[in-house]
Amino acid sequence: MSKIDIIVSRHSAFYSPLISTISGGFLKEEGLDSSYRPATPDDPSVGAVVAGTAHVGQAAVSASWAFLERGETPPIAHFAQINERDGFFIAAREPDPDFTWGKLVGPKVIADVGGQPLAMFKYGVHKMGVKYDDIDTIDVGEAAAVDRAFRDGRGDYVHLQGPYPQQLEADGLGHVVASVGEAIGPVAFSSVIATPEFLETDMAAAFMRAYRKSRVYVNETPAAEIAAAEKDFFPDIDQGVLAKTIAFYQTLGCWNPDPSISQESYDVALDVFLHSGIITKRHAYADVVAPAPDA
Repeated sequence: MSKIDIIVSRHSAFYSPLISTISGGFLKEEGLDSSYRPATPDDPSVGAVVAGTAHVGQAAVSASWAFLERGETPPIAHFAQINERDGFFIAAREPDPDFTWGKLVGPKVIADVGGQPLAMFKYGVHKMGVKYDDIDTIDVGEAAAVDRAFRDGRGDYVHLQGPYPQQLEADGLGHVVASVGEAIGPVAFSSVIATPEFLETDMAAAFMRAYRKSRVYVNETPAAEIAAAEKDFFPDIDQGVLAKTIAFYQTLGCWNPDPSISQESYDVALDVFLHSGIITKRHAYADVVAPAPDA
């Protein structure tokens, strides 16, 4: 059996369409064994795909803009969407059914300051009528450090991707009060990447068949069943918490059964990055997005 190597820039229930190609058995149905690993600073997803140590990866269309900003041709192609919404949440110390985004002004907010998560957070608060510069944010580093800092008592609010704020809630340490994805709406948040050369292979076509099945599966299968299949991927997360998180993402609309990256969602991602000043111009869709391999 051939083996396909998958690398993800972040490990989260948010990426269930990709995880479920493995946990749902769809890659095996296509005759593919698989390996799955989260990226590290020394092993980034784009670098691994370009180097050939991974066949496919999870990234975002914004990863290609860094190349285009330098006048370079991106060595990767984005050929399928994973999420068409932002998957981050705001959690507070106490329950707040009357939360408004203006309440973030004044207290301390531990924010995930990674490039895209922070750009999306800035755009989300902007859409909710709040100036990001008026928010007192705390930078503690990468995602695990954000979770750890809030657990240690730092900050009044925290900005995290699921299922980690939901686990805080289950542990009695926080309460989810808002979704950045609901604030922004449809956007090209994350995508599956490969080299153009790999997309011409039989393995790429087999992966895409499995991935299409997985996208239907994560929309139509009860969240508890998906969580049970994924539990080995999240050994530190309560299975009920995982199911709750997946159920929310199912209703958020991020897992459109159509795996294509739409021009409309791509354009919103451009709006987000221009708002934060990370890019200088609107890069062409055709320079970033490639057709999916023929099934």
